[in-house]
Amino acid sequence: MKRTILITGGTGFLGKWLGRALKDQYEVVLTGRNNKHNMDAQQFTGCAVLPMDVSNIESVRDVFSEARPEVVVHAAATKYVDLSERQPMECLDVNVLGSQNVARVAVERGTSVVIGMSTDKAAPPVGNTYGLTKALMERLFCAMNGKTETRFACVRHGNIAWSTGSVFPIWKRMHDSTGVIGSTGPDMTRYFSTVDEAVELVVAAIDNIGEMQGKVLSRAMKAARIRDILEVWIAHKGGSWKQIEGRPGERPHEYLLGEPELPYTSETNLAGVKHYVINFNQPSPQHPSAAFCSADAERLSEQELLDMINNPPPENIR
Repeated sequence: MKRTILITGGTGFLGKWLGRALKDQYEVVLTGRNNKHNMDAQQFTGCAVLPMDVSNIESVRDVFSEARPEVVVHAAATKYVDLSERQPMECLDVNVLGSQNVARVAVERGTSVVIGMSTDKAAPPVGNTYGLTKALMERLFCAMNGKTETRFACVRHGNIAWSTGSVFPIWKRMHDSTGVIGSTGPDMTRYFSTVDEAVELVVAAIDNIGEMQGKVLSRAMKAARIRDILEVWIAHKGGSWKQIEGRPGERPHEYLLGEPELPYTSETNLAGVKHYVINFNQPSPQHPSAAFCSADAERLSEQELLDMINNPPPENIR
């Protein structure tokens, strides 16, 4: 009999891809608070879907009572950086209180494993409200590990190409509409991964939970300057790009590992891929010597950028 895995925020971009990737191995239950998105996700993935609002602990309890998950992937979040700056109450309700609710109910129900989805924006120096809320989620989940039989871990993603709200679908809409792409920061740099790589990171955390519990796992990622992506896009698809006004909360570069985290970070190889493991408050005898910043990271090649640009997911999963 398959184990049940519950994915909060399961009607979002990564949640749906996780559902599709895991449904052969698990009984997958996707959850979300928007019922139209729930129906769309059920139709697209073939997975069971239940309505749940993580900011309401009774809603979380109701779903856990019905689904009885053995594994939880906590992907529900308010993730728009500029919105989080303008509406911090919403961001805190979902990303902090919602994470507390999931953690509390998982412990109450004896869930075996809880994996929290985090972001490179949580790495110090934190530059926006969204990053702060995800940093708190990381600390919360890692500190909860060891208090009960429930094992907690987090994974830290970079930008996932074509995810909801990311530059790729926004640029495509602009390009399709006017032929002109607007960029708020052409000289910014960002870490990027494909959605398959993002799914693999989550699976790696679940499959290696004995080693990863109480820690934050991140995959070694390449980065790109936004200007370089734009120039590859225009060279192959035509049109032009221009700089537009910036958004609140943006910063020039991202950190996969911040300097204060280095003493607590180790490297590991999972399925032939280098990963980094942060174990807060537990010094690592062999740790990186410098922060991992997107400005200095290995760059994605033109072909890698073109592959990302030319391989959008189906419209109904973006």
